[in-house]
Amino acid sequence: MHLDTFMSLALKGTPFYGYNLPLLRRTLDTIKQEIAGYPFMVHYAVKANGNPRILNEIQQSGLGVDLVSGNEILAALKAGFDPGKMAYAGVGKTDREIEIGIDNDIFCFNVESEPEMEVINEIAARKGKTVGVAIRVNPDIDAHTHRYITTGTSADKFGIDLPMLDEAVDLAMKLPNLHLRGLHFHIGSQVTTIEPFKMLCDKINQLLEHFEKRGISFEMIDAGGGLGVNYEQPEKNPIAPFHDFFEVFKKGLKLRQGQMVHFELGRSIVAQCGALIAKVVFVKQNAAKKFVILDAGMTDLIRPALYNSHHKIVNLTSQEKEIDTYDVVGPICESSDVFGTDQQLPMTRRGDIIAILSAGAYGESMASTYNMRSLPQSHFID
Repeated sequence: MHLDTFMSLALKGTPFYGYNLPLLRRTLDTIKQEIAGYPFMVHYAVKANGNPRILNEIQQSGLGVDLVSGNEILAALKAGFDPGKMAYAGVGKTDREIEIGIDNDIFCFNVESEPEMEVINEIAARKGKTVGVAIRVNPDIDAHTHRYITTGTSADKFGIDLPMLDEAVDLAMKLPNLHLRGLHFHIGSQVTTIEPFKMLCDKINQLLEHFEKRGISFEMIDAGGGLGVNYEQPEKNPIAPFHDFFEVFKKGLKLRQGQMVHFELGRSIVAQCGALIAKVVFVKQNAAKKFVILDAGMTDLIRPALYNSHHKIVNLTSQEKEIDTYDVVGPICESSDVFGTDQQLPMTRRGDIIAILSAGAYGESMASTYNMRSLPQSHFID
């Protein structure tokens, strides 16, 4: 992670997001090697991190983008992404956002309801255009991840349930200003076992066979993303297991002639290249606990507070051999503003520099100004 360089950057002020661009490039190269020779297209999920320099690096690699808001479309266009490689998902697209996508001739809207199809068709007709769409299917597959980032079960708000899918496909094919490209799936995020992806392949194969019997074929399948990263040992596992992930789809999908498979990877591309760098403001001793209090808080990295998620925490400056146990917390006026409890760290003092690793995804992109705090800057190792 080039943590020594991040330590020197701390002289410019903390907290900040530090990004290792060589690691990002190695990650992108690994993805391109894994999909070479296969009818696969990878879209980067901009929601994971929309920093302009990160977007520029990913655009140069040739990936497309997965987008979930009109402003993300505009950011991707500004970064130079090809509209023909843009897929726009989201359960609540506004008319303005739909118009942005149509006006810029994006590749595909991933539609999530029949009312959405009708609205897109109406706006497209008004503009004299035909719009590519894929129907997001709720496959009712449990991804065995946190309930807040599970998206593919019957209890989730996303997608069209299987019993309603035939009717939705019929409507999409009937509406004159829609071009039905295919089916879209996404079962959840931070999926760390391969089994849910195998189940997804089985479900896709069943649906392809079902619609083939109806005389309906699709030019593409969007299998979504969700591949997890190793938050426990990020330094030993800087690149996600892309080989295992893509191998499931290479072996498991029964593609028809000319069919493309699209993927939406976000966290697995950027999580490990980023860290949140902070300074120790105080070390506080209570009756039962020792607290390391940082100048970064849940406003800068909300995942631990929101999902009770784990990030490895490293003291970059302490030379002490003695290890002590601390709760590492932020300054926000919320009891949930905790980065880690019972953390084993070398003896830590005021002024020490702390790195919270694997913060490249859903750190900067979910930051807020709660408590009227300033947003951190970003620094890059190139």
